[in-house]
Amino acid sequence: MATAFILALAGCGDSGEHEQKGTLEAEGTQDPYLVQYLVGGSDFLSIHGSTFDRDDNFYAGSVMGQSIHKIDTSTGESSVFVGPPEGVADDLEFGPDGTLVWTSILNGKVFGRRPNGEIFLVADNLPGANAIAFHPSGRLFVTQVLWGDALWELDLTGKKGPRKVIENMGHLNGFDFDRDGYLYGPLLFKGKVVRIDVDSGELTTLATGFKIPVAVNLDNEDNLYVADTTLGRLVRIDIKTGDKTLVATVDPGIDNLSLNSRDELFITNMNDNAVYKINTRTGASRNIVRSELSVPGGLDIHTDELGIERVYLADLFTYSTVDGASGHVTDVKRALRDKFEMPMSINLQGDRLAITSWFTNAVEIYDRESHEVLATYHDFNFPVDAVLINEGEVLVAEQGSGSLLLVSGDHGEDREVVLDEMPGLAALRPGSRDDKVYVSDVIEGQLLEVDVDNGKTRVIAEGLDKPEGFDVAADGSIVLAEVGKQRLVRIDPDSGDISEIVKNLAIGLPPVDNTPAAYIQTGVGVSAAGNIYVTSDLNTALYKITPQ
Repeated sequence: MATAFILALAGCGDSGEHEQKGTLEAEGTQDPYLVQYLVGGSDFLSIHGSTFDRDDNFYAGSVMGQSIHKIDTSTGESSVFVGPPEGVADDLEFGPDGTLVWTSILNGKVFGRRPNGEIFLVADNLPGANAIAFHPSGRLFVTQVLWGDALWELDLTGKKGPRKVIENMGHLNGFDFDRDGYLYGPLLFKGKVVRIDVDSGELTTLATGFKIPVAVNLDNEDNLYVADTTLGRLVRIDIKTGDKTLVATVDPGIDNLSLNSRDELFITNMNDNAVYKINTRTGASRNIVRSELSVPGGLDIHTDELGIERVYLADLFTYSTVDGASGHVTDVKRALRDKFEMPMSINLQGDRLAITSWFTNAVEIYDRESHEVLATYHDFNFPVDAVLINEGEVLVAEQGSGSLLLVSGDHGEDREVVLDEMPGLAALRPGSRDDKVYVSDVIEGQLLEVDVDNGKTRVIAEGLDKPEGFDVAADGSIVLAEVGKQRLVRIDPDSGDISEIVKNLAIGLPPVDNTPAAYIQTGVGVSAAGNIYVTSDLNTALYKITPQ
């Protein structure tokens, strides 16, 4: 794999006046560091819904990146069409008058952008707002998925309230209309494609035998194309007979598909952060954009007896490992292909990993070598990190309740509050002793040490600007991402002294409403040799920072 390396001089904004030695001197120290991208990035932080405008310009939505991008399908070059925070787009479509509408699944809202650039709220209080499309007459329809299960008609003028067409269908995802005004769409959890009369609510099964169909689209001849995300298949259906034909096979993780006026078909893949053009005659695919990472978050490092460093990475749609020398990324678990919780933070302790997901409100314990899931705990309120305490006990940072919970029992049913009233919980690491943990608080700007036995806290450092992920170096110092200042600092756990390591890092994407304050954890890991690995949520990349 080709990796992109960057030699950076910390704090230097000009590009031609300094000798490119690849080192920098941090404030208050003479230790130089080499900053590089071990894994190169992307313009997108996950990619999902897609559509074309009347001029065949292609647009795609990034939910976690909170942006809608306009992408040149010839070159792959992109620009932000709607940025954060309104641009959280799971699905999107242009109306007859050029108004773009999209769904914000993270906060249950539907937005619109008029041709003059004005952004407005179409609807809210629709948890799981997901798929969206216009009827041939210009009427607007939207579905709720995962956090709801219903099809609604919305009024763009705001004069009429939402009308529920049908509910409890089986989670209707990306849908489309034929020329006669019938809706066609996939039912995620029933493995079939259906036809719906949006006036009567009558539902008819058109085709079955899919694993997880996620989206459909009709071409100019009313051929229906269906994306099966689990199998990575694109299938064409005759809407008159229901007959199916396999068109193409790609890697699992398809999220959406769209066709331009010439019936050229494009699909998005959220695992690979990719857009592919599919030849519907031959089944061949061509990369328009693609990246190794999709939503890189928390990480941890393992160094073997030969000194080889391996990064264990929570990448939301993928649990991956990264070779610390080459940057080669290996998918261990892949969303929609494998059964696992969508990982957002990782703590490695011995031969076990605690992997946490606030997206699915779960914590999983893995065997490091076999990657076998040893235990899974559900029903948390935004868990942002977890560490193993004793055999059968896990300490969970539950940001939604502002609590540190000691979880035990076969199914995690026993939960003891160790510490509460901390809504800024961001990251955890094991502390100086077995009964201690370090905790970062992104709201209060503190790094704390907490006694797990009695909940007593000691402030190690304060006055930090949005501290997130951190790790403990071999010398006991703490290396922390201070995302509010886009820098990496080293903290003495005894004195609290803070020294800057590097700055001007591409970190610190603000959270979406109704998500954890730390949002996507900026992961930090320090190897035994002192190499520092940091995830970039602004560039969808992985840094390696090496002392020289």
